[in-house]
Amino acid sequence: MLELPIAESVETRKKRPDWLRVKLPIGEKYKHVRNLVDEYNLHTICQSGNCPNMGECWGAGTATFMILGNTCTRSCSFCAVKTGRPTEYDTDEPRRVAEAIFLMQIKHAVITSVNRDELKDRGAEIWYQTVRAVKEVSPQTTIETLIPDTKGNWEALERMISAGQEVVSHNMETVKNLYRRVRPQAKYERSLEQIQRIKSYGKRTKSGIMVGLGETPEEVFQIMDDLLAHGCDVLTIGQYLQPTKMHLEVAEFIHPDTFAMYRQVGLQKGFPYVESGPLVRSSYHAERHV
Repeated sequence: MLELPIAESVETRKKRPDWLRVKLPIGEKYKHVRNLVDEYNLHTICQSGNCPNMGECWGAGTATFMILGNTCTRSCSFCAVKTGRPTEYDTDEPRRVAEAIFLMQIKHAVITSVNRDELKDRGAEIWYQTVRAVKEVSPQTTIETLIPDTKGNWEALERMISAGQEVVSHNMETVKNLYRRVRPQAKYERSLEQIQRIKSYGKRTKSGIMVGLGETPEEVFQIMDDLLAHGCDVLTIGQYLQPTKMHLEVAEFIHPDTFAMYRQVGLQKGFPYVESGPLVRSSYHAERHV
């Protein structure tokens, strides 16, 4: 089968290791998912975020839907999603997402969104209505919601996660020392508090980080400890890949053996589940995290 190197960018100046290759997206299931996404005028983080696993996931009949438009109010230096002032607020979107999930016969759905800092409720109402719509149409489908930072709006957070989803994820993205470079509009402690509050509502909690940005193993171990102290159940660790010339360059391609070590350390520290590998992303194998 043909193989395709991931997301061409400035990274190509460095020698790309062989383990960072993915299969070309092909097959009837892939075409079916793509047609549904287009027909229902939906966004996916798979496309907007240049996810390397799109071929595998869509080929298996799954996708991570991205609600509240395709323009983010944040300007994180790692993310391929377009930054700007959003104009889209589509109250019919929850229905279309629910119908697409029903037609795809998804057993476990993953939904995420852009940041909508300009909205008083951070988009919480659309979040609530989307999860409710999916549960009404597909009551047997379990749901993971990968939610943004609510900037300390805890009422908005409660509304976002109170519609019946089984897993609530909020990504830390990187170690504390790199926050100003990687997530300039976010705060390390605030994201930890958000995860702790999600746990207090009785949800299964999840977070993800990228490596290869210049962090040390000791800093990775520290964020593991911080996440566990704030009630995180599931941790994902993947390789950072530079999406465009405008984004941070890759500092290092982390060897698969190091990812295996991180997984083992995370389990020893007390995480019930750790997904760790070069191509791991937040929603990769998400059905295993319920």
